Amino acid sequence: MVGIGAAAALVLTGCSDKSTGTSDSPGNAGELSIQPLMQIDSAGKEVPATDASTATDPAGDGSAKCPPGTTIAMAGALTGPDAALGINIVNGVKLALDQHNKANPGCKIELRPFDTEGDPQKASQVIPQIVNDPSVIGLVGPAFSGETKATGQILSDAGLVAVSASATNASLTQGGWKTFFRGLANDDVQGPSVAKYLTDNAGYKKVCVVQDNTDYGVGLATSITQGLGSAADPACAASIKKGDKDFSATVTKIAGAKPDAIFYSGYYAEAAPLAQQLKSGGVDAVFVSADGTNDPQFVSQAGGSAQGAKLSCPCGPAPDDFAAQYQQLNGQAPGVYSVEGYDLTTILAKGIDAGKVTRPDLLAFVRGYDGPGLARQYKWDATGELSNALIWMYEVK
Repeated sequence: MVGIGAAAALVLTGCSDKSTGTSDSPGNAGELSIQPLMQIDSAGKEVPATDASTATDPAGDGSAKCPPGTTIAMAGALTGPDAALGINIVNGVKLALDQHNKANPGCKIELRPFDTEGDPQKASQVIPQIVNDPSVIGLVGPAFSGETKATGQILSDAGLVAVSASATNASLTQGGWKTFFRGLANDDVQGPSVAKYLTDNAGYKKVCVVQDNTDYGVGLATSITQGLGSAADPACAASIKKGDKDFSATVTKIAGAKPDAIFYSGYYAEAAPLAQQLKSGGVDAVFVSADGTNDPQFVSQAGGSAQGAKLSCPCGPAPDDFAAQYQQLNGQAPGVYSVEGYDLTTILAKGIDAGKVTRPDLLAFVRGYDGPGLARQYKWDATGELSNALIWMYEVK
């Protein structure tokens, strides 16, 4: 595939299975899947993929000792319309712990998953349950930006390290929290990078930006619009509500504008019917979206309307070995953020193996961590942002 370079041997995170369309979809997804195109920098230029062979192994040397009942938690949407995103993460967590615990009989790290449904209000009830459990010394999550915004101060006050595989709203690291670490690029990195790719690489002159009303959707749309500059046409910009299914007014507005591309800032539950309705409404512009849409469920639900869609993500493709092990353990292929869930759990496990079995000690370990993962090098600055973060571009083919 053009542009994939060093990633040629990789299976795409979220897209190694073949998603098929539904009977009411325009066209049929058939054997369509989301395929990696290239990793890009802030200028939209291709950069080499990470060498996964150097990644830290959660198994360690097999000599780890830790107290019985040592526990980490995962918090994210495990049910509801966007559950695939949370399930992808928790399954990555399970794989890392499975490999760790099999290799280290003297240190069996337990997992407690918590379902937030991706809802900030529900998360505000769930996160206190986690912080009030003294056996939990680390958290993978929260998963969505809105729920993270609603609970980050609770986690910070409790001194519980929270490593998120997926919350990308840029403002999350600007609130003075002491325990939040983002395991991938934020939307203020993704927005300009993708905008430059769309204008300079793909050559799009007019783009309609459509956003949902979540913290993630609004934040990313703002960043994308700023990055696109004059290519973002304000006359066809549109907003929708999370949970909407009828986008006829938006389709009419976009059809009249005749753009080269539509950028949708939101999640796959709305992206799929929007892509269908754009196609059936005669809009031939390229459908572009980001990590909230970059999941096999988008292809499955959108059917043939997904063909040709461009999808960005701060998440990276899954190496073949990882994908096979993930499939064997979980009964399904990796999804978007699965690799990040695995890498971040590996970091927590490495800290526990080093004797960091209290909340303060594990927090300090993560704060000072610098090591390679499957997706990228993990090292954080004082705010909890990665020292170096890049973006991947994908296409539905």
